[in-house]
Amino acid sequence: MKKHLSILGSTGSIGTQTIDILSSIDAEVVALTTNRNVRLIEEQARALHPKLCAAFDEQAAKALKTALADTDIEVLSGMDGLIAAATHPDCDTVVTAVVGMVGLLPTLAAIDARKDIALANKETLVCAGGLVMEAARRRGVHILPVDSEHSAIFQCVQAAQGNPLAKIILTASGGPFFGKTAEELKTVTREQALHHPNWSMGAKITTDSATMMNKGLELIEAMWLYGLPQEQIEIVVHRESIVHSLIEFADGAVLAQLGVPDMRLPIQYALTYPARVPCKVPRLSLAEAGKLTFCAPDDEAFPAMRLARAAAARKGSAGAALNGANEAAVGLFLDGKLPFWRIPGLVEAAMADVPFRAKPTLDEILETDRAAREAVLRRVE
Repeated sequence: MKKHLSILGSTGSIGTQTIDILSSIDAEVVALTTNRNVRLIEEQARALHPKLCAAFDEQAAKALKTALADTDIEVLSGMDGLIAAATHPDCDTVVTAVVGMVGLLPTLAAIDARKDIALANKETLVCAGGLVMEAARRRGVHILPVDSEHSAIFQCVQAAQGNPLAKIILTASGGPFFGKTAEELKTVTREQALHHPNWSMGAKITTDSATMMNKGLELIEAMWLYGLPQEQIEIVVHRESIVHSLIEFADGAVLAQLGVPDMRLPIQYALTYPARVPCKVPRLSLAEAGKLTFCAPDDEAFPAMRLARAAAARKGSAGAALNGANEAAVGLFLDGKLPFWRIPGLVEAAMADVPFRAKPTLDEILETDRAAREAVLRRVE
C-alpha cells in the first residue's frame, strides 16, 4: 500500500536517511519540516514536490518562503507549522525525526488526526508516554518504532505469537568513551564526544550516547512501547553494534535481531511493515564481523543510566524532568559553556528541584519541562 508521508525533521540524520530509502518503497512525501536548514530543505522540496514545508525557526521560515516563491509549496513556521505538517489531510504516516521535546505536540496532534507514527523522537514517550500510548490506543493509531533498538525488539516480537515477554535486552554501543573512568571523563572534549565509533547521528543524540543517557531514554521508551516495568529491561554494552536488541521468553529462549549498523533498515521496516522489501543496506557477514562481545555498563562512570531508571520507576512527570534537564545541559555543553562531566550532575539536581506529579496533564508535562531547563540554567549562570 502506498504511503503518504510527512517527515518532521527532514534535514536531520533520520530525515535524510528516510528520504534516501524512498526509492525502495512506494511512498509520496506530503510535507517536510526543518529547524533552520533552509538550503537542504529547499533542495529536498524541489526534488520531492511536497505540498507543505515548515521551518520551526521564524527567520528560517521567512528565508524558505522566499526560496520557494516560484513554487506552489505552502511554507509555514514555528510549532503551528510542525503541527500542520503532522496533520496534513493528505498524509497517512508521520515520521517524527525531530530531536527533543519539540516533537511531543506534533506527535499528539498527528495521533488525534489518526495518522500512524513512525517514531524516531524518543523524547515523546520519555516525557509523556502514558498520554501518547493512551491517545494512540483510543484513536486506533499504530506507533512503529524507528530507533534501531526498538525496531529490533518490534521485529523479534513478530515471532512471539502472543507469548508474553519475560525481559527486553537493549544493547548499547558504549559510545566514544567506553572504558573511561569518571576521573578521565573530566578532561574529554566536545570533539571527542561527537566522534561516535559506529553510528552517524546528530550532535545531541551523539552526546547522549557519550553520557549513556541515550540508552536511559530508550529504556523509558521501551517501557511504554512494550508495557514492561523497567525491572524487566536489561542494558548490555555491545561494542560492535551488530545485535540491535533482544527479547527473552518465560522458558529462557532469547531472540535477537542482527544487522549492520545502518539506520535505513529500521526506517524502511517502519514504513513497509508488515512487508519486507529489498533495502539499500549492506548485508551482514558474520564471518567478517568475527566476534560479538557483551558486558555490563559502568554506572559509576556513566550515572545517566541510574537517573533514567529512577525516572522510569517513578513514571508520572519524572521523565519530563529528566529529559528537559538533559536537553538543557547537553545544549550548554555543545555551546561550549559546560564541561562534559557536569551533565549528569546537573540533570540529577534539576530532577530533585522540580515538583513531581504522579498523573500529569499535558500542560503539567510542559511546565515540568520548562522548570527542569530553568533549574539547569540557574546552576550554570
